[in-house]
Amino acid sequence: MNVSFQGFDEQLATFEAASTVKPGVPVKMSGNGQVTLCGAADVPCGVAVQVRDGYASVQLRGYVRMTYTGSLSLGRQLIVADSGGKIKASANTSGISVLVTDLDSSTSTAGIIL
Repeated sequence: MNVSFQGFDEQLATFEAASTVKPGVPVKMSGNGQVTLCGAADVPCGVAVQVRDGYASVQLRGYVRMTYTGSLSLGRQLIVADSGGKIKASANTSGISVLVTDLDSSTSTAGIIL
């Protein structure tokens, strides 16, 4: 790929984080100002970027690379979390709408704009 979307429209916020939250995984709200790791079919609020001392920087907008399962397509689509900190295409009308900008099927990673 000859272009880079890294840094595009990034917005991050700091939340208290459950011990299961690790960098690079989709997270969901678990309480007031708190996030936890998404389970299978949960709708993420963002992606944990950094975790330290019980807090997580969560990317709420912008370009991010994530691992995925199943089949994703380039373009706009709904995604949900999958088990193990990955994402997948939504099987119904729930999920968050993202723009899939690039796919690497050899590593199962997708570039998405939240």
